Amino acid sequence: MFESSEDDAPAIPPGTRTVPPEHGPGPVTADDLDRAVQLAVAALRGVPAAAWEAKAGALEWDRWETVEHLSDDLFAYAAQLGPRVPPMSGEVPFVWASRRPGGPANAIHADHTAGPDGLLQVLEASGALLVAMVRTTPSSVRAHHTFGAADPEGFAAMGIVETLVHTHDLAEDVGVTWAPPADLCARVLARLFPDVPQDTDPWPTMLWATGRADLPGHERRTSWRWYGEPRE
Repeated sequence: MFESSEDDAPAIPPGTRTVPPEHGPGPVTADDLDRAVQLAVAALRGVPAAAWEAKAGALEWDRWETVEHLSDDLFAYAAQLGPRVPPMSGEVPFVWASRRPGGPANAIHADHTAGPDGLLQVLEASGALLVAMVRTTPSSVRAHHTFGAADPEGFAAMGIVETLVHTHDLAEDVGVTWAPPADLCARVLARLFPDVPQDTDPWPTMLWATGRADLPGHERRTSWRWYGEPRE
């Protein structure tokens, strides 16, 4: 329900390089998340009407379902930060359900009669919920995630990864150009993927890190994860 990644990897591998905060690309912020969502919504307005029922990239979901899944991720991350005492052993127990066998299990579904414009409004609204929670939640707060109990910055970074890579899936084969800003990608990689190369272009590296593309000199990933815990 939270992400489309899959991996059995343990904790951060021994010897992994991490970037000291004073030398890194800077923290991930609510503004970064808002920027990612707005860029995605603008790009997805270019998806042809006939393409929404076709599969999104290599996913088993169609484009409509993929945007619902992305919206659901953003909503779920916001929900994790919502309770006065955030959950540390699981997710806030909303009901997640699929509309068809093999479809994404979501709490968030868009009304088909509203069309693609309505679907993108659902995405924008879900992103705004997470942006608001990241802005207003103290940095000391932690909440459960399968890939490590995270702080608000971590949930913002997770939301950005989901937004960037699923927009990549959605943009494939429909003539939509999608090339997110390098600085945005670099901040997210530094926060969530300390085990990836640090001397490669950030956007291709993110696609490689999430199993979506090759990266010269590195074996293609068939499983992957991020590391949500804050690192001192």
